[in-house]
Amino acid sequence: MEFGFSMNAFRQHELDEALAVLADIGYDGVELLLDEPHLFPGAVDENDIADVRRRLTNYGLSVSNCNAFMLSAIDLSDEIRSSEYSRDTEDFHHPSFVEYSPDDRQARIEHTENALRTAAALGASHISIPPGGPIPKRVPEDEAMDAFVSGVRTAAETAEDVGVDILVEPEPELLIETSDDFLEFIDRVDSPRVGCNFDAGHFYSVGEDPAQIIDKLADYTRHYHIEDIPADRTHEHTQLGEGSMDIDGFLQALQDSGYDGFVTVELYPYEETAPETAWAAMEFLKEHGWV
Repeated sequence: MEFGFSMNAFRQHELDEALAVLADIGYDGVELLLDEPHLFPGAVDENDIADVRRRLTNYGLSVSNCNAFMLSAIDLSDEIRSSEYSRDTEDFHHPSFVEYSPDDRQARIEHTENALRTAAALGASHISIPPGGPIPKRVPEDEAMDAFVSGVRTAAETAEDVGVDILVEPEPELLIETSDDFLEFIDRVDSPRVGCNFDAGHFYSVGEDPAQIIDKLADYTRHYHIEDIPADRTHEHTQLGEGSMDIDGFLQALQDSGYDGFVTVELYPYEETAPETAWAAMEFLKEHGWV
């Protein structure tokens, strides 16, 4: 296995500075944030992408994944700002694939298509996207799922054209939360370019044992996220070793499964201390014999 670190923790840092820090710490790769302030697909050109590729090469870093999940670069519509959601949500989830307004849903689809083209230009294999989104109160859950399936099918046409996978990332409190939810969804999507971004902490937060469902989702999983989670299973990304997850047990099960791709540490709440947080996560991995 190789280990990456997600750039979404470095939103208070310039891209080059963050890459330099992560290379110095010893990560094999980085999960690029396809959003402001790093590399928003709607505002970059070929020269920008070529520059990022050069920087990655200079620092000896690979792209573990492209994060097209977070989205803060698009101004939220009045419709979204005035809506009451049935669940708590964060702005970077919006616009989602399941908004009430067709225009808002289309904005997320277009962002995903642009992200796929950007990932292809970077030479990346996949992007990760949210599992639908927070469900507006006035949208029944079955209609939200229909909208999500339709949106992913549309984006999958671009994925097939450019040769980049779309990885849906189940998350607590969003449309798709559990491994069963994901399997029900994937049965409705007829594209070999749609798979799973397996976030171990997310599954743990909804009561599943991540180590026990690796095989269950293996046919669809192309990339993994890890973080720790508090003992009460609150969805709160926590430094490795400071929560209650069996990180070693999960990584051992993943290694035993034969997986040899990237596992990316995702600790986005640690923006104030991103370099120190990335270093501490690597120290955990070294001390436990994973690096």
